[in-house]
Amino acid sequence: MNLNFDMDSFINDFEHNCHRVQKKTFSKNEVITTYIQKRNQFCILISGNADLVRYDLNGNRTIVEHLSKNDIFGEVFYTVTTNNELLVEAREKCEVLIYIYDSIHTKCRSNCKFHNFLTENLPELILNKVIDLNMRVELLTKRTIREKLLGYFTLLSTRTLNKTFTLPFSLTDLADYLSVDRSAMMREMKLLKEDGCIEKNKNKITLKIY
Repeated sequence: MNLNFDMDSFINDFEHNCHRVQKKTFSKNEVITTYIQKRNQFCILISGNADLVRYDLNGNRTIVEHLSKNDIFGEVFYTVTTNNELLVEAREKCEVLIYIYDSIHTKCRSNCKFHNFLTENLPELILNKVIDLNMRVELLTKRTIREKLLGYFTLLSTRTLNKTFTLPFSLTDLADYLSVDRSAMMREMKLLKEDGCIEKNKNKITLKIY
C-alpha cells in the first residue's frame, strides 16, 4: 500500500487516541468478521495474514482478496446486497482494529482529533483499496490459466522488487484466488517450469521472464 503518510503512525494514533476503536486478536482459521450482518465495519489488519472468502449458494469457495499487514477491509466496502456469504478468515494469528464507520462524524471525546485525521486520509486509503481491487479484476479477466499465473507472479515480483518471492497462499488457495481448477493449475505450473518461465522450490517462485 503506497500512501503519502506513515501508516504505522496512523494505526498507532487510531488505536490509542480514539475510544471508539476496538483491538481484537484472532487465532488461525478463526472468522474475523462476516459481511452478512451489515455492521458497516471499517477494519485494519495490524498483524498476520487473512483472506476475504466468498461461499456461493452451492458451497463453492473463492478467495476474493488476500489481506496482509496494514490492509483495510470491512463491510463498509461491500454495501451491495448479496446472497453470497462473505467471510474474513485468519490464515494465522491476527490482530485487527475494528471501527464502526457510522461513528466517523461523531467525536468520541472533546479532544479526539483522530476522526478529523481519518476523514482527511480516508480518500487515499480507499483509492489504494480500489487500485488493489482493480489489479484483482485484471487477473480474473485474463483468459487462460497460464496468463493468470504469470500475471499474478509478475504482480508479486513487482511488489517485492525481486524475481524470487514467496507465495502467500497454499496451492489450493491460489487456485481459489485465481478461480481456476487446482489440477489444471498444477499442470500449467509444470508446463511453465518446463518452458523455463519459472523456477519453483516449495512455495518460492522465481520468475524467469519479464
